[in-house]
Amino acid sequence: MMRWAAVGVALIAAGPVLAQDIVRPIARPVPPVAVAIDVLTPDEDTIRPIARGSLAASDLRPVARPFERPDLAFGAQTRPLFRAEIGLFAFSPNAIATSPRPSVRPASIETAAEARRVARLRGQVCGDPAIQGTTIGRINGAGACGVEGAVKLRSVAGVTLSPRATIDCPTARALKTWVERGVLPAVGAEGGGASSLRVVSHYACRTRNNQPGARLSEHAFGRAIDIAGIRLRDGTEMTLLTDWDSAEDGAQLRQMWRAACGPFGTVLGPEANRFHRDHFHFDTARYRSGSFCR
Repeated sequence: MMRWAAVGVALIAAGPVLAQDIVRPIARPVPPVAVAIDVLTPDEDTIRPIARGSLAASDLRPVARPFERPDLAFGAQTRPLFRAEIGLFAFSPNAIATSPRPSVRPASIETAAEARRVARLRGQVCGDPAIQGTTIGRINGAGACGVEGAVKLRSVAGVTLSPRATIDCPTARALKTWVERGVLPAVGAEGGGASSLRVVSHYACRTRNNQPGARLSEHAFGRAIDIAGIRLRDGTEMTLLTDWDSAEDGAQLRQMWRAACGPFGTVLGPEANRFHRDHFHFDTARYRSGSFCR
């Protein structure tokens, strides 16, 4: 204890240690391996770590890991899956060695398909294979009634008309657009999809709403069609009279009504007036202000 006290007294007597008096660390001696791996020779101002041990430079490089290369002649492997390597495909125990090629399509299928194509072309009207029916031509009616280039429609866009409707080609093309953009998307897959349209009026020489003294209806010129329901493939039917305000089909019927406003010039539905409570009225009359939809 007396010796350590004497050392402390000596240090206090020596005074405070100045910054320039601090002892700087001395660089470690550089072994031969440091020179072999191009490590800079340290000086008193640069202290760098040195490699551990005495390995040569060649011993510091990684060695390729041995692996088993599978036989590329077979894609199926029953052993544990191999890691996908560069240039190799990934192996699966469920893979098959070869893939069967499809057989040549029988000639009977080709013949039947060609027959359907010819029949479709033969049954088209208005220059569109999606509009099927028969061509009637000019219909002369009483007074101003009559149709130029009338056709009797059987189906449009794969949806049949029940009964068949007699209208002109511009109205037939508008009906096809409505079925494609309105009916089919609105119905979707419900009930297996749309099967047919229930037509309640087409060409007829009559006044508007069958009112005495009223102007002739567009029906009198083959430019209008009335639809009361959409039958589905499962036999059920959406009707304007019972389903317009229903929770099940009301939204879909309103979607169809909106889709008709554009292809047709006049679109009337259950909310238009008392005469249309149970059906859509579509016609291709054109107005300067655009389509009239109510």
